[in-house]
Amino acid sequence: MKDNQFLSVEDLVVEYTSNDQVIHAVNRVSFRLDKGQTLGLVGETGAGKTTIAKSIIGILPDPPAKVRGGRILLEGEDLLQLDDRHMQKIRGKKISMVFQDPMTALNPNMKVGHQIQEVVELHENVSRKEAEEHAKRMLEMVGIPRDRFYEYPHQFSGGMKQRVIIAMALACKPDLLLADEPTTALDVTIQAQVLELIKNLKVEQQTSMILITHDLGVVAGLCDYVGVVYAGEIIEYGTLEDIFDHPTHPYTIGLFGALPSMGKRVKRLSPIHGLPPDPSKLPEGCSFSPRCPRATEACKKAPVEMRNLGGTHECRCILADKPGDR
Repeated sequence: MKDNQFLSVEDLVVEYTSNDQVIHAVNRVSFRLDKGQTLGLVGETGAGKTTIAKSIIGILPDPPAKVRGGRILLEGEDLLQLDDRHMQKIRGKKISMVFQDPMTALNPNMKVGHQIQEVVELHENVSRKEAEEHAKRMLEMVGIPRDRFYEYPHQFSGGMKQRVIIAMALACKPDLLLADEPTTALDVTIQAQVLELIKNLKVEQQTSMILITHDLGVVAGLCDYVGVVYAGEIIEYGTLEDIFDHPTHPYTIGLFGALPSMGKRVKRLSPIHGLPPDPSKLPEGCSFSPRCPRATEACKKAPVEMRNLGGTHECRCILADKPGDR
């Protein structure tokens, strides 16, 4: 492991059991993250992005979820081997998570300031008064007046609730922030404010981040590396420039083809036809082959391994090393 590489996910496999069916949610996912950098995980709903994040922070519902294989190394320590008591010390301190829906992430019966204060008291060796003052400073850091410390979640707008969630997640200066579609429930103006806030706080506190989203515009503004997730697999991985300037996998190319462009006049966008595969009955070969316009018989016969295209750029496609066929 490199000196500045503090997170490494290796061959992670997660399954859910539902009505005697096995749902293959995450299938041998691997990636690295260096200190102070941001990795964006992009893909359609149900691709497995949130399951990856919940595996890292150790909050998968058990049952029905089970980690069937792999390792998650944080500074060389395998998080999957730690018991609940040790993980409780890591959550909120070393790893924090901003959940997708701010409406349900806060306790409606508890004042917002006390919810932030509770995190500080749990992980920091401070008095209750010091924890309260720290929570008020965190509210101010995210643009909320400290006198709103004693108000309840229902007294805040959606954007303000998301700011409270961010303040709670960053209260103990975590090494890693997991942001699960942090702007999905917000209007466009508030989205921009929240993203700018996350970006500034990340720089100030030198926090590494995994950003889960399906918005490529958000990825372009925040991420250093990108992992494209499809049917529980990372099918393309690389730097922001690798993915945006040289998309190689047909699915990645399809994602960019479906985006509107201010510089092109077209009557219709180019959608990716079809639907993702049933995670309980994944194809024998490439998981994207049923939807891929370039699929061959070889694509359908056996799983496709990642291929290195140079540097950190990797792609799970048998045509990846054939530029003329892209």
